[in-house]
Amino acid sequence: MDKIELSNTYRRYIGCLNAQDWARLGQFVHDQARHNGRPFGLSGYREMLERDFNQIPDLHFNIALLVCDPPFVASRLDFNCTPRGEFLGLPVNGKRVSFSENVFYRLRDGKIEEVWSVIDKAAIEAQL
Repeated sequence: MDKIELSNTYRRYIGCLNAQDWARLGQFVHDQARHNGRPFGLSGYREMLERDFNQIPDLHFNIALLVCDPPFVASRLDFNCTPRGEFLGLPVNGKRVSFSENVFYRLRDGKIEEVWSVIDKAAIEAQL
């Protein structure tokens, strides 16, 4: 997969997340997926995303920056949303917050196998 194909695949993956099209998730996420060092597999990855959308009904992934260097993707995702209750251990309780996530992916066989993610929790804290 070259850089353009990888970029297009990632954009389709983000579209899949935003549409909550869980039936298509397996097109983008490897059966052996890991997130921040934890083995999730495809089913665990899906459960994580479903939980995120349940806790944040207006969750929408916005690509602010995208760099592709096969088999790696680096992205900065921006969010402007209203999490219910606690979010990342913070008492957000339905307040609208804006923050970013810096996330790196490694793909195998054209699918996301490894994800390293860091959310800007300090930005959320500053808004509460």
